[in-house]
Order: sequence, then C-alpha cells, then structure tokens
Amino acid sequence: QVQLVESGGGLVQAGGSLRLSCAASGSAFSINAMGWYRQAPGKQRELVARIRRGSSTVYADSVKGRFTISRDNGKNWVSLQMNSLKPEDTAVYYCYVHDILDRWGQGTQVTVSS
Repeated sequence: QVQLVESGGGLVQAGGSLRLSCAASGSAFSINAMGWYRQAPGKQRELVARIRRGSSTVYADSVKGRFTISRDNGKNWVSLQMNSLKPEDTAVYYCYVHDILDRWGQGTQVTVSS
C-alpha cells in the first residue's frame, strides 16, 4: 500500500517562508510525477507545482518565482520551498504522486497572516 508522509506547513507572516516535504513509500511501480496541490476554503483543489522523473517542472502562474519544487528520485521524496508567502497562499496543501494511479497525502495546513 502506497503511503505519503507529509511534513512542514504551519503559520507564517506574509513575506515569510515555509518548506513542505513528502516521502512516498510502498509503491511497486516507478513513480513518474510528484507534486503539490492546494485547496483553500470554498475553492477547488488546484495544482501548485509538479515535477516529473526527468525533472521537468510545472508551476501555477500564481507561485512562479516564489516557490521551488525539487525531488530525490532514489528516495521518492519531494519538497516545496515556498518564499515570499502571501495571505492568498493560505490553504491545505496535498502531496501528490503518480505511479499507475494518482496518490494523495492527507494534507497539511499552510496559513499566511497579513
């Protein structure tokens, strides 16, 4: 059974930084994509950043230049460095991996105060 263990998140003032990490284990298949999505209250879940096994990345326009995603293929680990945080970044952030299915973490709260 695939498990995703997330860490990081919390409360930070606007302009501050946080780092999210996620470790995936238990997959019998090669993990292709890893990334982060977020969901704010009353809104749909949206892509924040995604990185493929070959290191190509995709970022939401709203986080470009502020967030950086990285991964360790050998350890099936992905992190998201979030700088210059804004109140509108407040959301539950979900780790995501894709092997033969989409897999999701339990979510971690990020709150940015103004």
